[in-house]
Amino acid sequence: MPRDLALPIEILTSVLAVAGMGYFLAALVAARAFLAERRTPPTDFTPAVSILKSLKGMDPGMIDAFRGHCRQNYAGAYELLFGVSSLTDPAASAVAQLQEEFPERSIRLIECPARLGSNGKVGTLVQLLPYARHEFLLINDSDISVSPHYLKRIMGCFAPQPGYGGKPFAPVGLVTALYRGRAHGTLPSRLEALGIATDFQAGVLLAKTIEGDLRYGLGSTLALRREALDKIGGLAALVDHLADDYELGARVAAAGYRVVLSAEAVETAIPSYRWGGFCDHQLRWARTVRDARPWGYAGLVFTHGLAWALLNVLASGLSPVSIWLLAMSLFLRLALAMTVGAAVLGDRQVLPNLWLLPLRDLIASGIWVAGFAGNTVVWRGERFLLKHGKLYPANR
Repeated sequence: MPRDLALPIEILTSVLAVAGMGYFLAALVAARAFLAERRTPPTDFTPAVSILKSLKGMDPGMIDAFRGHCRQNYAGAYELLFGVSSLTDPAASAVAQLQEEFPERSIRLIECPARLGSNGKVGTLVQLLPYARHEFLLINDSDISVSPHYLKRIMGCFAPQPGYGGKPFAPVGLVTALYRGRAHGTLPSRLEALGIATDFQAGVLLAKTIEGDLRYGLGSTLALRREALDKIGGLAALVDHLADDYELGARVAAAGYRVVLSAEAVETAIPSYRWGGFCDHQLRWARTVRDARPWGYAGLVFTHGLAWALLNVLASGLSPVSIWLLAMSLFLRLALAMTVGAAVLGDRQVLPNLWLLPLRDLIASGIWVAGFAGNTVVWRGERFLLKHGKLYPANR
């Protein structure tokens, strides 16, 4: 590389590598603060809740995930409502099996045939909502696995709080939860699970620390007061939004309610991706974030500290300073991965897969750059244009 080109790259990557170390340190502090917060025992607030799930086909381990929802240590009443676009969907048989195994639980399968928008999941949820009996609602993805204390910890966050300095806190309108990924076999599946545990969730914890509460939701858990949902116009307003979880949380926060991150961590199944499916999924995530929070997406430049440190080593010709920067970046990156992945999320796959972290981070940096290169996404095998959070067929 010519020296007149290498020197500016060396200076720029040095600055970005140092900024990346600052990000790793800040995220570590946020993770430690969250670990301290969640030692607080859950409250005894156990309101009745309706759990809504939109189903399409069979996901890996889905029936076991359903069973976990039926084995809750929860003093309040709860029901499970499953929606399918057609009763011939393979998921319908899984719900029938669940009804046989847990006759003591209120479990209903409801056909939701109408296509209400580009986001089929939200369209199904809109049709499920009139059947929900309770004032509190909980929406999560079909493959989410939970602990027996899941409902107690999630719903306890809605307990009234006395406030501070004589001023009452705003009511909690939405509760969400961190999640870890359970990989299935392939290298891309393992890389995505590693990224969820060591990168994405670290960013969520840092956002919570900076902002006090979150301003968005995570699809792993969206527990709502019905009054808050009504105040933002219901779910029908989201039927064309790709990031419906983000948008729901943002609207609830804008309506004057708090969005709270629960102490509970759940688990989602990661498909056994091939490289094409993996890249499509990662790019969809990247462009969804860029569309929702463009300045926040640009700010992710500081989260790629390990990649900048590696590039700095190349640009500087293995200078001692660049090697020191790389060593410190790697140390902090590993510390963050172990703290968030293992301690916060309880992800047992993180430690055996730590050796993949540099590869995962380099790929993530490439995906981040590619996220700026267009607004086309692939979702459930179809290609869409993403504009202002909404999906439009790409062939228009």
